Amino acid sequence: MEGIEYLKDLALIIVSAKIFGLAAGKLKAPQVVGEIIAGLIIGPSVLGWVGQSDFLSRMAEIGVVLIMFGAGLETNMKDLMKTGPKALLVALVGVLVPLAGGTLVYSLFFGFSEIGSEQFMRAVFIGTIMTATSVGITVQTLKELGHLKGHIGTLIMSSAIIDDIIGIIVLTFVIGFKNPESKPLDVAVQTGLFILFSVGVGIITYYVFKFIDKRYPHKRRIPILGLALCMIMAYSAEKFFGIADITGAYVAGLILCNLRDSEYIAEKMDISSYMMFGPVFFASIGLKTQFNGFTADLIWFSLAFVLMALVTKVIGCGITAKLLGYSMKDSLKVGVGMMTRGEVALIVSQKGLAVGMMDPLYFTSVILLIIVSSITTPIVLKLLYRGEPLPDTVPAGNNT
Repeated sequence: MEGIEYLKDLALIIVSAKIFGLAAGKLKAPQVVGEIIAGLIIGPSVLGWVGQSDFLSRMAEIGVVLIMFGAGLETNMKDLMKTGPKALLVALVGVLVPLAGGTLVYSLFFGFSEIGSEQFMRAVFIGTIMTATSVGITVQTLKELGHLKGHIGTLIMSSAIIDDIIGIIVLTFVIGFKNPESKPLDVAVQTGLFILFSVGVGIITYYVFKFIDKRYPHKRRIPILGLALCMIMAYSAEKFFGIADITGAYVAGLILCNLRDSEYIAEKMDISSYMMFGPVFFASIGLKTQFNGFTADLIWFSLAFVLMALVTKVIGCGITAKLLGYSMKDSLKVGVGMMTRGEVALIVSQKGLAVGMMDPLYFTSVILLIIVSSITTPIVLKLLYRGEPLPDTVPAGNNT
């Protein structure tokens, strides 16, 4: 009977993740927070109903690949190009400042070490977790306020998209340096080769899919082939270039994001991800979170981690916006709008655990960051937008 225990585990994960996810939504928190807590409660740390297994690890890996594929599919390249250089600069500084801040926090608590050492790379990885922005909460807030399509809303959205791309590139480099035999030039070459590979495959694949989409519009064969492309790109990235599989999955989504049926593909992918693979991934974070050995130092570290992650985004993105000519208030909106963390931070953390660059204890710090940023961002944005006219009633030239 032990051979079918995974069926019981899956049932417990799916039901508990949905219950706690709905409860989180009622409390105005992201559903993923509830799914993580569900894994924590039914896992070894609390009730012990579900333990870690190779099967669940593989399911979680598929889950994260599908999530990143969906993120790529939902990227709006037109919006990305519209804000162009400004969004790129905001995103770039908004990645570098948290990266440095996270590295500093870890080093202050656990000691400074020689550049290139394993301890130093662990510190850099903590900074890498801070780089990713999850703009979902910000988008929902701006929608409610009626400012999503305003100039600042578009800048935040575009910066967040570029932010994730840069964050994934940073993750690729950091994981590449995990191998003690890795050299900066080797990692750069591998990354460059993967980019060339992605561009070549992307151009060919895009036109093939465009032909199929035109001839067989809105047919299920399109998302099926899209899923196959996602898996092939994820496999190729890690197998042949030593780059994280999630990077390949994200690139696969970017290749198809301009198709006429890209939303249809995303919709079909979301069914599998929403019903099974997504909940398993987020619950697996809770399953792996450990409290034994959680000391007072780690509690203080978690608080410092959260504070540094929030402040560095506001400083990095906000000051950059100010230097680009935006008002102090609008610059603050940009910084606060980029403050939220979510799925990508968890995905980066999961990757760090898988390659031995992060201790499971630090999952608690990441979860705390997601909860605090998800609650703080909507409140501050509403205060900043209070009393302002909607974008369509703002006179031309007064949007900065």
